[in-house]
Amino acid sequence: MAKAAKTIKVEQIGSAIRRHHSQRETLIGLKLNKIGRVAELQDTPELRGMLNKVRHLVRIVDEK
Repeated sequence: MAKAAKTIKVEQIGSAIRRHHSQRETLIGLKLNKIGRVAELQDTPELRGMLNKVRHLVRIVDEK
């Protein structure tokens, strides 16, 4: 049996206005581009790095 992929639910809590373009692009890569949007993503090391880059703009709602 294959292991079920872990997922993380992430919500954007901060605005991308007046942020560096790389942070704005990271939010778009996370499928977030407006405050209040929630995305459910697979937990990977790459995703963790992206979340670390914009940790002041997002919050983790749920980990499964």
